[in-house]
Amino acid sequence: MRARVRKFAHILERIGLAMAGAASGLFVAVHVGSSVSALTSQAFLLIMMLCGAVGFYLGIDTPQLAFHPKDGGSPRRIDAAEFLSAVGTFLATLVAFFSVGVIVLRGEPDFAWTAAVMVGWVLGVAMQIVAGTIARRRA
Repeated sequence: MRARVRKFAHILERIGLAMAGAASGLFVAVHVGSSVSALTSQAFLLIMMLCGAVGFYLGIDTPQLAFHPKDGGSPRRIDAAEFLSAVGTFLATLVAFFSVGVIVLRGEPDFAWTAAVMVGWVLGVAMQIVAGTIARRRA
């Protein structure tokens, strides 16, 4: 019974992370779409939301490497999955936060800022997906 409750709680957590990623993708898509008329389609919104959901689902809750190896070997200096997950999550949420600010305050940033938001989002979500893939392949 206890194991089922833990699994259910973990599933709810993962679904919540995916929804947060989808919402972040929606905010970035609305901001970018309002500045770049070619990106105002529903397909763009859905792609951004899907990428955010997958990135946050895979990349935030990655299993970590053991801090001290069991076999007595030298410990790794950097856990690539953990590092990519942390940087990717920070970058994706930072640009999503910026996008929400622009939407709420009705700002009109330069195209360079909008392009930076889009690039930051793509890099952040890609880092999360790569981190999740690395962590699950080694587990």
